[in-house]
Amino acid sequence: MEPVIQINNICKTFKVLNRKTGIKGAVQNLFSRDYKEIKAVDDISLTINEGEMVGYLGPNGAGKSTTIKVMTGILEPTSGNILVNGRVPYKNRSVNAQDIGVVFGQRSQLWWALPVIESFRILKEVYAIPDDVYKKNMQMFSDLVNVENLYNKPVREMSLGQRTLCDILSSFLHNPGIVFLDEPTIGLDVSMKSKIRYLISELNKEKGTTIILTTHDMGDVDALAKRIIIIDQGKMIYDDNIAHLKTFFGAYRTIKITLPNEQFDGADEEKKAKFIADITSQIIAKNEKARNIHVSLDESELSILVPEAEVPLIEVLSTSQEILPVKDVQIAEISTESIIRKIYEGNESKSKLLSSEVKEKAE
Repeated sequence: MEPVIQINNICKTFKVLNRKTGIKGAVQNLFSRDYKEIKAVDDISLTINEGEMVGYLGPNGAGKSTTIKVMTGILEPTSGNILVNGRVPYKNRSVNAQDIGVVFGQRSQLWWALPVIESFRILKEVYAIPDDVYKKNMQMFSDLVNVENLYNKPVREMSLGQRTLCDILSSFLHNPGIVFLDEPTIGLDVSMKSKIRYLISELNKEKGTTIILTTHDMGDVDALAKRIIIIDQGKMIYDDNIAHLKTFFGAYRTIKITLPNEQFDGADEEKKAKFIADITSQIIAKNEKARNIHVSLDESELSILVPEAEVPLIEVLSTSQEILPVKDVQIAEISTESIIRKIYEGNESKSKLLSSEVKEKAE
C-alpha cells in the first residue's frame, strides 16, 4: 500500500499573549509584546497508508485537532515536512480540499434550511462530481443505510443522529482519498452509534478510503480502528494496534462472579469491605502468587482482576468456586477504555510507552 500521509518531525507553536487583568491591564494588553510560546504539536512523525482506518487519540488539549488542521491544510506547521496525497496541504489548500472529506463534531456542512438532497446536489456541483459517480454513490448510500426517507427533510428538522449520518455521507460523496472524522458518534444513542459505525466500516471497505478517526468513545475505537495513535502534550506516545498496546500493561482478565442476591441484603459498607478482605486473603492463602489480584464488589457481583503473568486465571477461578456461593461466572478481557484511561491519567504509564518506543527503535 502506498502512503497517503507522510509527516516528518512536524511542530506547531502558537504565540499567546501574557494577559494582564483589570482595566489598566486591558489597556496594556493592546500594546504588549509580552508573549509566551505554546508548542501544540511537538516533533511528530508518522506514515498512514492508503485504505487504513486509524484512531487518533489523546486527552483534551493534547494536540489532536492541531495535527488534523495541519493535515487538512488549515494550518501551516512551524517546522517539519508534511505530504498529503503527494502534496503539501497548506500550499495547495484548494486542490487538497478536493481529495479529502471532513466531519468536525456537530458542525454540519449541510445547508440548514434546505432538504438534504439539495445539499447533496450543491456539493455535486462544488466538487464537479460526474453524474455516473454521483448516482452510484447515492445508490450505495441507500443500500447501506436506507436514507431515502431523509432526503426531502430540511436539515433543521433532523435529529442529531440523522444529521450526523447525512454529514458522513456528504463527506464521502465526491470519493475523497482521505476522510477525517472528529467525534462522529458524540451525543448519539446506542442504536444510531451502531448504524454510523457500520456505515463508516462499509464505506472504508467498499471505497478503500483512508479514515482518520478522533474520538473519546472507546466503542468507536474497538469497532473501527485497526491501528491507534496516541498523542499527549503534543508528543506521540504510541503508534500500533490495540492488542500490542495491552502488552505494556500485562495480560489482565477479570473474573466476574454473581453471588446469591440474599448474600448482602441489608449489609453496610463495613461488612462488604470485611467480606472483600476475607475473600482476598483466602485466595492468596491458597495461591501465594495471587497477591496482586484486585477484588471489588458491586451489589451482588464480585470482580477479581487477575494479572495472568503472575498467576494462572484457572487457579484463581478454582479457588473462588471453592470458597464462594457462586451463582454465575463470567471472564472478561481488560477493556480498551481501561487501558486508555490508565495512560491519560498516569505519568508512569506514559513513561512506560515512551521508553518502550525508544527501545523498539534501537532494536
